[in-house]
Amino acid sequence: MIKYRMIREGAARTVPGLEFHEAMPASDGELALAHHPDYVARASRGELSASEQRDIGFPWTPQMIERSRRSSGATIAACRAAFSEGIAVNLAGGTHHAYADRGAGFCVFNDSAIAARLMQAERRASRVAIVDLDVHQGNGTASILARDDSVFTLSLHGENNYPFEKERSDLDVALPDGVGDDDYLAALAAALDKLQANFAPQLLIFLAGADPHEGDRLGKMKLSMAGLAARDQAVFSFARLHKIPVAVTMAGGYGRDIEQTVAVHVQTIKLAKLHAIDWNNGRGD
Repeated sequence: MIKYRMIREGAARTVPGLEFHEAMPASDGELALAHHPDYVARASRGELSASEQRDIGFPWTPQMIERSRRSSGATIAACRAAFSEGIAVNLAGGTHHAYADRGAGFCVFNDSAIAARLMQAERRASRVAIVDLDVHQGNGTASILARDDSVFTLSLHGENNYPFEKERSDLDVALPDGVGDDDYLAALAAALDKLQANFAPQLLIFLAGADPHEGDRLGKMKLSMAGLAARDQAVFSFARLHKIPVAVTMAGGYGRDIEQTVAVHVQTIKLAKLHAIDWNNGRGD
């Protein structure tokens, strides 16, 4: 959990000109766009069973629910801001293992699915793409949106990594253990081409996980810092080429050295700032 404070401090220290905003908590109605109302109510009241809490990975507290609501609220805010700024970043988020009726894998509410549906309800975008580049498949996101043709789910993930029973995204790219920069970037380029050819999104929600990094304890991939920069730049260049606003979330990162994980996330924020400059100079128009 400490990485989130470190990301904010690192971004404030090294990326000039950022505007920081406190996230508002997602309401029951907003959460219900992706979650069963009974689950939202039980989670909010602290009525999750011991088994449900084990699946999430940490015990229930009022602060845990407040943080989970605000994490979803931050992705909502990032999506709204992206339509005017070209790009905005949630310094947490990417809780893609949460299902409609349960949490899992350190995820309580699925911020990407909630935000995508809310942007549609607010008539900001009719077609939303979720580009999930966390090392773990976005199984909860794929499940929630499985029958929703208006949201495209793309997941590049480790073939032999958690979750071991995968869901079906609109486009899954399962990569082997030890995959390096070149093969990963080639797979990503092909996936983005398929996304545009098959869907033409009006908003991207980008899960920029730090866990494909070669120093991650759980990732099993071998991407370098330069490779991860190229990954982020590929997504931002795709968005700029097709004039698509982007909301970025941090997603996972479990480095042997937490400073390295934070450095990956801060690098993403630096590249996002450069993308914002390009967009606001007219290249995104």
